[in-house]
Amino acid sequence: MVKTFKLNTDQTVDRAFKIDYAALLNEQQYEAATQFRGPILCIAGAGSGKTRTLIYRVARMLESGIAPDNILLLTFTRKAASNMLDRVAALVGNEGKAVAGGTYHSFAANILRKYGHYIGLKSSYSIIDEGDAGDIINFLRSELGFNKKESRFPQKKTVAQMFSKANNLEKTVPDIVSAFYPQFEEHSEDIERLHEEFGKYKLNNMLLDYDDLLIYLHRLLSTSDAARTAITTRYRYVMADEYQDTNGLQARITFLLAGENRNIMVVGDDAQSIYSFRGARVTNILEFPQAYPDCRIIRLEENYRSTRPILEAANSLMESAREGFKKTLVTQKGSGDLPACVCCEDEQEQAMFVAARILELREQGIKLNNMAVLFRSSFHAYQLELELKRRNIPYVKWGGFKFLEAGHLKDVISHMRIVQNPYDQVSWLRVLLLIEGIGTHSASEIFKHIRFAQNPYDLSTVKARAKAEKGLQQLSKMLASASSLVNSPPARLLEIVADYYFPILKERFDDYPRRFKDIDQLAIIAGKFATLSDFLTDLALEPPKDSVDEALAPETSEDETLVLSTIHSAKGLEWHSVFVIHALEGRFPSLRSLKSEPELEEERRLMYVAITRAAENLAISYPSQIWDPATGSLLARPSRFIEEIDSNLLEPWQIARQ
Repeated sequence: MVKTFKLNTDQTVDRAFKIDYAALLNEQQYEAATQFRGPILCIAGAGSGKTRTLIYRVARMLESGIAPDNILLLTFTRKAASNMLDRVAALVGNEGKAVAGGTYHSFAANILRKYGHYIGLKSSYSIIDEGDAGDIINFLRSELGFNKKESRFPQKKTVAQMFSKANNLEKTVPDIVSAFYPQFEEHSEDIERLHEEFGKYKLNNMLLDYDDLLIYLHRLLSTSDAARTAITTRYRYVMADEYQDTNGLQARITFLLAGENRNIMVVGDDAQSIYSFRGARVTNILEFPQAYPDCRIIRLEENYRSTRPILEAANSLMESAREGFKKTLVTQKGSGDLPACVCCEDEQEQAMFVAARILELREQGIKLNNMAVLFRSSFHAYQLELELKRRNIPYVKWGGFKFLEAGHLKDVISHMRIVQNPYDQVSWLRVLLLIEGIGTHSASEIFKHIRFAQNPYDLSTVKARAKAEKGLQQLSKMLASASSLVNSPPARLLEIVADYYFPILKERFDDYPRRFKDIDQLAIIAGKFATLSDFLTDLALEPPKDSVDEALAPETSEDETLVLSTIHSAKGLEWHSVFVIHALEGRFPSLRSLKSEPELEEERRLMYVAITRAAENLAISYPSQIWDPATGSLLARPSRFIEEIDSNLLEPWQIARQ
């Protein structure tokens, strides 16, 4: 007879905690932070302390005796996960940093390195970025002869977008072409053929793009019982932040990670689901209770950011939403001014109003960097930019050139990728073309030799023009040296590559001193990593966004930069004073969305996100009429979203010119 020993796993067992959770969290936050077992859906309204709740939840888990390596925290940026875990460590000690945290893509990259062999994937695979994918597509397009067609074949960037959209929306390439690129429908079969060849090329060269990381992770979890068991045995508690922004594949991955443990908490706000163009599905969070009928639903509704009038306007707007979890944002902050609704004569007057009001607020002591102008589309700010320049108001407009898109940095990284994966054709072709005397054809022929060579770094037997021999010898010597130190810190490997690359940099660029500073900045980043694999993976998945020159530019004073931003880029942020411009039917909501109910619902959520970025002052403005050259029509009706807000909750402003 087998005797049964009952192990009490009740979470409510009294124990001593260093942290007084009940005193530091409100009632709903406390509930979310202290319940670990079973499925939980946490609906976190804007400004409701979602991040704080997650931090204290992880801390509570650790204080309750759950091992840090049993906890997985999935976020939408690695920086967010890192910041959260740093704050956990400040609360409970260094074990907080041992918790696994990161994006779906970075988690996939790490898991595939370790368990990818279960589905035939070698751990030395390389991750390619959008630029690399475009180069491969261009090469294959040429190989297949599609670049010689009489009618225009889509460019490499467009084709790459088609492929990515097909993956994220989980549709076929012909369906994507038909729905989003009808102008290229005559090439649909050829584009599908190109997609097939693109897949084969990546597989043959051990390359994965961003979408592949999720596709392969899902394949691993859904087809390999051994891998899935090993992974779910380790990660027994799964948390997914910003769940309203996940796509279908990410949702299925989340369920597979929860496995039989079922200790899963997803956190998000359906009212802030605004990324459908990236494949995000609001239905993931809406249908979570159907996937887990026994799930506990916790609503975080106390807002710590905005004044009551701003929240009442946001609540009123969302009463018109056709779907979603009902919630009402409340605050204990004192009352403030009603949001202003400003009708302007035209686009120029709107720009003049915004600029004048910004200067007025600044005179009242509100710094420029605590103000933001938000808009539906980037071009909506053009007239305002002219006015800001005229009035000498400094601003930054988010977006633009990215650090790693610079050619010299891609050159350096390509050399390092070859050290990691000697069969990375994309990187080899880029590196070989830097050598004088080697062209596109000869580079391809040299790679054929490399691919079947016993030592891919030995280029001494490569047949090339005499002009290229010296360059090949120097490259071979450098790669041999670097590959012998492949397990060294990446900063050391970067030093070897940089020494080799400097003469090339000097020859190719007149401004090489400035560009070499970028390489110095890359070295600083590399110094934070222990392995080459971690360094290259991090660069591919979370690239730095700014040039080193911008990062090191002298600042005049901390309050001298106004923020101009699309609403999509502003999500998750807040400012004291916010201006939402072009709240005009046809601009916001956009004309395209007026034909689709799901798109119109997302436009409303976008306005909700814009409103809830404001802490104290909010102004929503629109020109009374504007000519739209794209449609040849006059736009002259205020946004329906203004009409959906109770008129008693907005203060009408009119412009009086002096």
